[in-house]
Amino acid sequence: MTGNAGMRSKCVRILSALCLLGFLPLSSLDAAEITMPKPAARDKCPVCGMFVAKYPDWLAAVRLRDGSHIYFDGAKDLFKYLHDPKKYGPARKPEEFQVIAVMDYYELTWIDARKAWYVLGSDVYGPMGKELIPLAKEADAREFMKDHKGTRIIRFSEVTPEVIKTLD
Repeated sequence: MTGNAGMRSKCVRILSALCLLGFLPLSSLDAAEITMPKPAARDKCPVCGMFVAKYPDWLAAVRLRDGSHIYFDGAKDLFKYLHDPKKYGPARKPEEFQVIAVMDYYELTWIDARKAWYVLGSDVYGPMGKELIPLAKEADAREFMKDHKGTRIIRFSEVTPEVIKTLD
């Protein structure tokens, strides 16, 4: 191969390699378990001001690109923050959010908040009262909803400010 055809072939190989390298971190993040350091005793939820370490089973968190973390005492306050971060402290832009995680209700492990299933209207209350109950698996969400009188299962993109208002 010579000329334009050779150059085109080389460009395609380079672009393919770059694409592959670009997708590796995303696929390994999907497959990897999410880990977050435990919040310190002094860490407060920026939405309500509660000390979050007192409620380890209800934690939610955002890991920022600079390696720092913002902790919440439940998924409800996490979503309040995500809907209006400027209101709750130093202005953070969504592009700074590297990981958004919630605690799976049954497993008590960190899960990707964007992939979680959330049960609304149950008889289970969190530290701030009515709460979104996050679960990693749809089957677990359905079981929880049945066992705890939940009214609805929703996904991350469906958690709107209007939905949050129904929990306050």
